[in-house]
Amino acid sequence: MHPIDLHTHSTRSDGTLTPTELIRYAAQKGLAAIALTDHDTIDGIEEAVQAARSLSSQDPDALVPEVIPGVELSTEYRGKDIHIVGLFIDWQNREFADRLRGFADARIYRNRKMCSLLTENGCPVSYEDLEAAFPDTVITRAHFAQYLLDRGMISSIDEAFRKLIGDDCPCFVPREKITPHDAVRFLLRFGGVPILAHPLQYKMSETELDALVASLTGLGLDGIEVYYSTHRQADTANLSRIAEKYGLLLSGGSDFHGTRKQNLDLGTGYGHLYVPDTILPPIRERALKRRQS
Repeated sequence: MHPIDLHTHSTRSDGTLTPTELIRYAAQKGLAAIALTDHDTIDGIEEAVQAARSLSSQDPDALVPEVIPGVELSTEYRGKDIHIVGLFIDWQNREFADRLRGFADARIYRNRKMCSLLTENGCPVSYEDLEAAFPDTVITRAHFAQYLLDRGMISSIDEAFRKLIGDDCPCFVPREKITPHDAVRFLLRFGGVPILAHPLQYKMSETELDALVASLTGLGLDGIEVYYSTHRQADTANLSRIAEKYGLLLSGGSDFHGTRKQNLDLGTGYGHLYVPDTILPPIRERALKRRQS
C-alpha cells in the first residue's frame, strides 16, 4: 500500500510550490496519488498533469503519483467559512472554468477593497504591487500577511491576522460567497465528487456538524475528510462514524501549502497523517458513474 494525499495547494492559489514542484515532491514522498485542490481555481491542473507525464517518460518504472483534478471552494454557512473540495472534476469544461473565474472576480473586488483599508490604516498596499509580488496566484489573506511581513509593516504573520486582516479586524472585507449547498450542486453538475473538507476546523458542536452533513448529503454530498493533518485518532474514528451514518465516502489529505504552513508536510501532515490508497477506488468509481449517467 502507498499513501495518497487528496488535499493540496500550489502557487496557483496560496501554496509555495509550483504544480510541477508539487508533483515532483509527491513522487519523492512515494505517494500513489495526489489531488491538486487550489482555492477556487483549476489553473494549475494542466501543469500538474504534464509534470506527471514528464516523470513517467523519464523513468517508466518509477512510481509516479496519479494526478487527480480538484478544487477547493470557499463557501459561507451561518457565518462560518466552510470549504468543499471537488475531486475528479471536469476541469476542461469551459463553462466550469468560466464559473470559477466568477468566484475569482469576487476575490479581486474584495482584495482591492482590503488594499484601500490597509493603506488608510497606515500600511500602504497597492493592488498592482500585491499582484506583482504574487504572480499567477489566486491572492488570499495569507498573501496579504506575507506582503506586509516582507515589507516590515508587521513582525509576524500572526500579527497581521490579529490586528489587521482577521475576521473581526479593521481591514477585513468579507467576500461574497456561495453556500456549501450551492458548491455541492455546482460540483455535481460538472461531474465532480464533492467532499466536506476538514470538518473539525469549523468549531461546530456535534449537533451543528451533524445538521450540516445531513443537509449536504440530501443534496448529493459524496464524502467527508476523515483523515486530516490536525485530526487525532479519536477524531478520525468519530468522523468515520458520521460517514457511515450518512453513507459517505472517506477522504482526506494534508492541506499542504508548502512553507506557508510550518512543519506540515505533504502526505504526512505534522508527522502522523496517513491517508490509505484504499479510499481512492470508491471515489474514482463514484466519479465514473456520474460521468456515465
